[in-house]
Amino acid sequence: MKNTRDLGSGLLYLAVGLGAVYWAHVQDYPMGHARAMGAGFFPIYLGWILAAIGLMVLVRSFVRDGEAMGPFAWSKIAYVAAAVVAFGLFLPTLGLALAVMAVVFISAYASRYFNWRTTFGMAIGSAVFCCLVFVKGLGLPIPIFGPWLLALWGG
Repeated sequence: MKNTRDLGSGLLYLAVGLGAVYWAHVQDYPMGHARAMGAGFFPIYLGWILAAIGLMVLVRSFVRDGEAMGPFAWSKIAYVAAAVVAFGLFLPTLGLALAVMAVVFISAYASRYFNWRTTFGMAIGSAVFCCLVFVKGLGLPIPIFGPWLLALWGG
């Protein structure tokens, strides 16, 4: 092994990809086809693609020289996990717009390049984009502003 960083990345991609494929099969999602995709189409194909990328990176770790892997960034993982949990908690109560903004702020705080102004702009842009695509464009029944927030506004 010449590159421990690629080894770790390859194993992670491979595990997540195969995990997605396995989970879609365990849930017995219908596959469908390209013109009429079933619920399993996207996770299965995306999982196989991710696993293939992981395998390529894994093979590359034995061929290409690289630097050693540094210490594992547990705090960064915790911020990203907290962002996902916050989204799940905030979506039904605060709505999609504020849930997306919370995800952006919490996960951006994990970066060493965190900047309030840039993060605020990204949060607003992401919230508008997600509301336009998922609620307006795809017609998903997700509240843009949740009932708790609307109650505060008296609506």
